[in-house]
Amino acid sequence: MIDYSQLFKALQDSEAAPWLDSLEQSIDKAFNHPRHGEMDNWLAMLDKLPLIKPSSIDLETQVRIGEASDCDATTRKELEAGLRMLIPWRKGPVSLFALNIDTEWHSDWKWQRLEQHISPLAGRQVLDIGCGNGYYALRSYGQGAALVIGVDPAQKFVMQFYALKKYLPHIPVHVLPFGSEQVPAGLRAFDTVFSMGVLYHRRSPIDHLMQLREMLRPGGELVLETLVIEGDEQQVLMPVNRYQQMRNVWFIPSCDALVLWLQRCGFNNIRVVDVTPTTIEEQRRTEWMPFDSLENFLDPDDHSRTIEGYPGPVRALVLAEAP
Repeated sequence: MIDYSQLFKALQDSEAAPWLDSLEQSIDKAFNHPRHGEMDNWLAMLDKLPLIKPSSIDLETQVRIGEASDCDATTRKELEAGLRMLIPWRKGPVSLFALNIDTEWHSDWKWQRLEQHISPLAGRQVLDIGCGNGYYALRSYGQGAALVIGVDPAQKFVMQFYALKKYLPHIPVHVLPFGSEQVPAGLRAFDTVFSMGVLYHRRSPIDHLMQLREMLRPGGELVLETLVIEGDEQQVLMPVNRYQQMRNVWFIPSCDALVLWLQRCGFNNIRVVDVTPTTIEEQRRTEWMPFDSLENFLDPDDHSRTIEGYPGPVRALVLAEAP
């Protein structure tokens, strides 16, 4: 099983220390009740991944671990065979000893849009909600964060992160195998909390925003990215059934409505810093994510509409300060 002793030790000396009262039990429950049918295979694969020491690492401008010269072609093939067991890879791209994992999302584009606006991460305690394989967590550490914790209930994505971390064993970045519900209420411990692409999956978005507020220390920064539509502060789309073929899309607000939600939840200094349509160049099918992607979910004759006839995906990046 994944060794979280490094995280437990780090939390002992942090404002998040009360989390230790429930954390080990939450991890055990998430991994074992129910246990994913492929978990034993994934853990065996992690153990068998070749031992390679990276000669260089760049998490500041990209996620690149090692160089081509760090291993031979046979070893790289062994590495690739193991990582392919974890397809689909959605967040990236990632370069691992010159093995280029071309992920579904150009998460690097999204990071470029946000990094110029967020508060400097150097020395900060960071929490990433719905972190997937930890791409933004790794980039946060690359910007100098002192401790980064990601949470995501998708066990395959957690395994993707620990496949990468095998080659970064000492960095203070960790991914936990559960959702934000398992973060203790009222923790008020983190300097920065990311919620990227999560809000529209919540049946109660206001409850999610209140929960995020309670994770942040007073004055801490929320970095929120979500789908939005055009309209005034009362404009919110609730799909009848699916949005881009996703059943778990509940509420898509206008930017003004989202700002109002954050105001009602008590946040201060709320700023919409970026609004960008999602294109089929940014989210697409790749060799490492060989299933349907955005192009399959849009009207083939009009990419400004989804296949259901709703406005096509536009994402806003919003920053706010916890009271």
